[in-house]
Parts: sequence; C-alpha cells; structure tokens
Amino acid sequence: MDPVIITQKEKIAETVYKIRLSDESIKKADFKPGYFLRLGIGLGNDDLSTKDKVRSYSVWDINKKEGYFDIAIATESKGVGSQWVENCKVGETVYSKWKKGNFIIDKTADSYLFIGDLSALSHLYILNRHLSKDKQTESIIYSQGKEDIFADVDGSKPFNYYELEQNAISTILKKVKEIVPQMKGNKMVYIAGDSRVCIALNQYFRKELNWNTKQIKTKPFWNPEKKGLE
Repeated sequence: MDPVIITQKEKIAETVYKIRLSDESIKKADFKPGYFLRLGIGLGNDDLSTKDKVRSYSVWDINKKEGYFDIAIATESKGVGSQWVENCKVGETVYSKWKKGNFIIDKTADSYLFIGDLSALSHLYILNRHLSKDKQTESIIYSQGKEDIFADVDGSKPFNYYELEQNAISTILKKVKEIVPQMKGNKMVYIAGDSRVCIALNQYFRKELNWNTKQIKTKPFWNPEKKGLE
C-alpha cells in the first residue's frame, strides 16, 4: 500500500465526512470513474482483525493536476471506518491501494437509471458526472433522513432524492416501474448500496424486464448481516 496524506476533512452532512487525500503519485494514476480505494485505516491497531484493518471507499473525485482525490465516508454504521473518520486529522498519513472492479463508467447506453442509498451516493455522482449531456439520466437515491444527503463536488444535486426506510423494496420497485417506460434507446441501470435491494432489483430487471446482464450494473456496498463488505 502507498502512503497518502489527509489534506482536508470536512463534515458535509449529518452523518458524512469528505476526506481529501493527496500525493504526487496520484498525478500519474491510471483511473476510471468507478474505481475504489482500499484504505489501511486500522494498520498498527492490534485490537482489530486483519479484515477490519482495511476498508474500501469509492473515489468521489480526482484531480490529477494537483495530485489529490476525494472520498465520502458515512458514520451511520458506527463501524471501524466511522470511528477512523471521526478521529483522523489533517496532516496524518494513511496507506492506500487502488481497487478497480467492474462497477465503472460505461458510456454505451442512451439512458441511465441510478439507484442507491447514502453509502453509494458519491460513487453514483462520479459516474453521472462523466456521462455526456446528451445522455438521459433518471435516479432513485434514498436515505432515512434528508439531512444525510450531500451535494456533488460541484455543488449540484442532480438526482431525485427520497426519504425511505432501509430495504424499502416495494416502494423502490414502484418508482422503477414508473421510470423505465420513459427511458429511451439503449438502457442501463446502476444499482448500489444495500445488498438486499441490489439482489431484489437485479432479479427484477433480469427476470421481469428481461434486460441482459450487460445492461445491469450491481454493487452491494453493505449487508446488514455482515460487516466490512465494502
């Protein structure tokens, strides 16, 4: 893992911090919107299991010219990452490594539907920001409280935001059924966040709507039965 320095820490919503990490190596990074960053937030803490010492976060924004990237970390879970972000300080060093994965930008569709909760918001923001203006975009972004919703790095709020309980599958499906008929041309959906929602919606798009797997991008960020999924 490579060292990066915390150069900015800002509370941007009731339960969310924005962290800026800087290093010269970022200027040469091979980056695609949708990449994750593995952070060694618990290295040196012998009280944590090996699994708990590393957490993955979406890269929300990157500036290669100045050599930094931004991530958003929610504290709602009260887990290892939440504790770290509450206590970390500007000037401290943390170790990081790229995690590329497949939940990245795909510009081949004409219309896009983004579905996710607070844990996925920064990831969906960067994907949306890198689509051209001629693409049709629809969205269902939800959280249990609207005070948790934060704007994108440019200050905009380009999505449709809803106040919903966790795992509100029936409500989300109702909205999906209203939106999909309005989508034009080649369609694509990005589904992220709660693993229960990801599974249910993936099944709906495949079995009920008969979309092919290339049209459905799914990434569970957390599971109520597990810790440290992402």
